[in-house]
Amino acid sequence: MTSNACSLTPPSITSAIVCWQYFADCLTKTSSTFTANQNIFGKVYFPRLIVPLATVSSNLVRLGIQFLLFIAVYIYFLIMKVEVAPNAYALLLPVLIIMLAGLALGFGILISSLTTKYRDLTILFTFIIQLWMYATPIIYPLSTMSPGRQWIMALNPVTSIVEAFKFGTMGVGTFNWGQLAYSFVFMLVLLGVGVVVFNKVQRSFMDTV
Repeated sequence: MTSNACSLTPPSITSAIVCWQYFADCLTKTSSTFTANQNIFGKVYFPRLIVPLATVSSNLVRLGIQFLLFIAVYIYFLIMKVEVAPNAYALLLPVLIIMLAGLALGFGILISSLTTKYRDLTILFTFIIQLWMYATPIIYPLSTMSPGRQWIMALNPVTSIVEAFKFGTMGVGTFNWGQLAYSFVFMLVLLGVGVVVFNKVQRSFMDTV
């Protein structure tokens, strides 16, 4: 495990928010894909999975814009001589983005499948996403928490991704290969379960939406 217990700086918080915003946007939109596009699904058949995949892919454009703004903030703080320490772990950024996209897609598929029968779940899930942000070390450093609480926080598969993002770009936070591997395996299992559930319920989508 590699860590830096420094308090979070404004640019490091910005990097975490960029990460979270992409995940939250993808998750929110994919979770309502099937109810929001029921008219299209009722007129023509095509692989339903294309829609959430397109959502996750199109959000990469917004992520790119946000990342450019982050770089601008980053350069500003370099000029102002705010201490930042990027390192080689920043090379993992493409992998981290893929993991965020995979988690958002997996959760989104599951939720969208459930909302075809339980419409109120969409409202509840919106509230859950807001709480989820506070359960992720976005505006506070994970290293300041007790080891027991860190272990609990690490159960959140997004935690290790955000921490790795902050550590690679800013040198602040905690990097743990084991926790990152857990998040990666979690993503693969989630995607597998999501696809299985999706395939079981897609035939009855138009009967329930």
